Amino acid sequence: MTGTGEQPGGGPTALVVDDEPQMTIIVEFALQTQGFTVLTAHDGATALHLLRTHAVDLVVLDVMMPTMDGLTLCQRIRARSEAPIMFLTAMSQRDDVITGLEHGADDYVTKPFHPREVALRAQALVRRRRGTGAAIRVGALVIEPAAQTATLAQHRLDLPFTEFKLLHHLAVRRGVPQSWQDLLREVWGTTDLIGGRDVVKSAVYRLRSRLAGLPGGSAYVCTLRGVGYLMPEMATESPTGGNASSAPTW
Repeated sequence: MTGTGEQPGGGPTALVVDDEPQMTIIVEFALQTQGFTVLTAHDGATALHLLRTHAVDLVVLDVMMPTMDGLTLCQRIRARSEAPIMFLTAMSQRDDVITGLEHGADDYVTKPFHPREVALRAQALVRRRRGTGAAIRVGALVIEPAAQTATLAQHRLDLPFTEFKLLHHLAVRRGVPQSWQDLLREVWGTTDLIGGRDVVKSAVYRLRSRLAGLPGGSAYVCTLRGVGYLMPEMATESPTGGNASSAPTW
């Protein structure tokens, strides 16, 4: 189900999925103190049903669950929803978390955790998801932060949340090379993720693959060996198709 899960009182809606009832209660309470309306599920099938019947702004998901584990559920959720996904994981499961980030999750919290940390991270994810500000135009690419949409040559890009953040970050800093550390910090909100370079590399690959399927899309994300990644400055097209500024500078 698409659309925002914001309730009449103005708060976002979160779905908490964990097979341990006590853990669900802890996370639910933490989110409620920060203004979230919380839905809960103890298995993947129930979680998917709730996603079909409710507008959800955030999913908080345990990695280890019976029947359908968190990684599988993450992929199923990402296939139908762009809502941010935050993993709850034990320290020993960090390799699984990296796999999850590569398949569309947006953040993780390691157990044991402080409930307020979960709540603050949840707020940050939802705030970034909603976005603010005017449209950003680079060549034929148009990014609408407030609506969380992007189009290229008037074709809408169907981007998961993390890839949208990545595209937005590169567009805002167009013309300035971004190292994988820069991207990990600004897009994923962390600096100490084990395997972080591979997470960034995989996300850039997926984004470039989506862009390459559209006219001129392969020019928007460049790899600079030994440096990082770059969206070059380029002429912004006017609504009628002509150039509204000078030619590309790269």
